[in-house]
Amino acid sequence: MGNNLILDEVNKILDKHLELKGLRKTQERYAIVKEIYSFDHHFDADELYTQMIKKKYRVSRATIYNTLDLLVSLELVSRHVFKENTSKYEKSFGFRQHDHIILENDEIIEFCDPRIQSIKNTLEEMFDVKIKNHSLYFFGEKNKK
Repeated sequence: MGNNLILDEVNKILDKHLELKGLRKTQERYAIVKEIYSFDHHFDADELYTQMIKKKYRVSRATIYNTLDLLVSLELVSRHVFKENTSKYEKSFGFRQHDHIILENDEIIEFCDPRIQSIKNTLEEMFDVKIKNHSLYFFGEKNKK
């Protein structure tokens, strides 16, 4: 699915939720979504806020945090707390499940390993459950050359 198609789908999901909850469809919310889905990396709320201000959007930090919380609840954005209680976010709709290696220099390496899917399938069968998603973080450092 292309980025524009993904963004269209995300906006439809957001529209439906806002209508259902009787919340306003503000220009700022949609601008925040567009900015998030333009990122190709993990980001924190401050980086998102800075980007929005650079692009001349009039948004408050509270709007950023509230919109992030809303998008996380809709599973359109994923929140990660890798270390020191600092939240990092990433777009999640239309993107496959993956895991992370967090390095001491704050580099984040994403990876997919089919063996993890196999473990998930085994756990579902063993405990008669349906696993919706998972988080797997490895913390490490780059090998010195």
